[in-house]
Amino acid sequence: MRRGYSLTQIRLHWAVMVLVALQYLLHEPMSDAFDRLVETGQAQPTALVALHVFGGFVIFVLTLVRLAIRRARGAPPPPEGEPELFRLAGIVAHQAFYVFLIALPVTGAFAWFRGDETAGDIHEILRALLLALIALHVAAVVVHQFVWKTGVLDRMRHPAE
Repeated sequence: MRRGYSLTQIRLHWAVMVLVALQYLLHEPMSDAFDRLVETGQAQPTALVALHVFGGFVIFVLTLVRLAIRRARGAPPPPEGEPELFRLAGIVAHQAFYVFLIALPVTGAFAWFRGDETAGDIHEILRALLLALIALHVAAVVVHQFVWKTGVLDRMRHPAE
């Protein structure tokens, strides 16, 4: 098992984080365009809509790359001093991130390219769940860093080996 993440893993983590933040910022223009698509049957994509669609595709691809690297290289063990319940929650949370980061672009593509309202509804639910997971993830980092003092943040700032 590795002591830390590789430089590639760290860069992919932060790149996906920036892209996900951008997706949330582009939500309203995309939502408005999707509503028009459902009402009229015709897409009227703007540059912001195209950026949202392209961003989702890039997140999908980068997530698959992250999974491949994680499978090949592994990941560091959970930090020492972490209560068992939190260790298990961390494992589930990280798996959930991968599920959401794949399912959101897939449901978004089905919604947009097929005009599928059900896929759009699922996309919106997943979007809300991902936002909650991000909040929990950030809270966990804060607890690790400042309460338990495990130095967990350094694993995403400084590559191992």
